[in-house]
Amino acid sequence: MSEATGAVENLQLDVRDLEVHYDGIRALHGVSFSVPKGEIVTLIGANGAGKTSILRAISGLTPYAGSIVFEGQDLQRVPAHQIVGLGIAHVPEGRGIFGNLTVQENLRLATWQRKDKEEIEIDYDRVFTIFPRLMERRDQPSGTLSGGEQQMLAVGRALMSRGRLLLLDEPSMGLAPRLVREIFRVIEDINQTGVTILLVEQNANMALRIASRAYVLETGAVILSGAGRELLGDPRVKEAYLGA
Repeated sequence: MSEATGAVENLQLDVRDLEVHYDGIRALHGVSFSVPKGEIVTLIGANGAGKTSILRAISGLTPYAGSIVFEGQDLQRVPAHQIVGLGIAHVPEGRGIFGNLTVQENLRLATWQRKDKEEIEIDYDRVFTIFPRLMERRDQPSGTLSGGEQQMLAVGRALMSRGRLLLLDEPSMGLAPRLVREIFRVIEDINQTGVTILLVEQNANMALRIASRAYVLETGAVILSGAGRELLGDPRVKEAYLGA
């Protein structure tokens, strides 16, 4: 196998010339990037740069022009619920949990397409091992959880869908510094189990430290890309996103 062929086979997600419009306004201007299997890739940029629009397009929640290919399958005409079934799990900004349902019921909702009952029980144990506090609160209404606990539940629910690619939109938003560190540790732990992660995050410092590759967006276009640790030292990134 040639090196080029191996590189293509290693891609889990390939996004080419992605454009998204809202009410006639172009939010994404031909964005292209790729996500190799088993890696953490992060998208950073200011509010309004188009990061959330990218995740929504991948999940089938926003119409787009261009190409999104997941594990060799073009997602252009695949409905959102089928995209979940293909193995893409999306944790949206704002978490999107059902506050009137218990922790256990929220987790159960993510398994509605699954038929493997024994494996579902294994995944419950896995989620509760990663997030012991969810185990303690499994019968508690989710709306009564703290912000950090709700973020844990949102990630745990995505894991219950058995996604091979996890899309995380601003997982640290609104959390205390201690919980931010905990969430990023959990992201790395999840990645170590073989789950590929596409991370949208305003905390550029933390995101670049754990990402194998990063893309910097500005007004709907990729303006810079490289290894996460390399971009940490880039003067342009330091000035714009790291407070240097």
